[in-house]
Amino acid sequence: MSHDLSLAQSYAFQLSRDLMVPVTLFSIDGEYGVLPSDEIDADDDLEIVLEYTPWH
Repeated sequence: MSHDLSLAQSYAFQLSRDLMVPVTLFSIDGEYGVLPSDEIDADDDLEIVLEYTPWH
């Protein structure tokens, strides 16, 4: 988790390219995190910021 949005965005973009899977940048309690998109459940209390795909 990070408090720095630009750092989290950079990490999310690179993770998506390295794993070649879509990843989601989310916010929770003022912090940012990144997970592969298929690991996020609709029931999770996450504020989705952006989804990165390695093909764009």
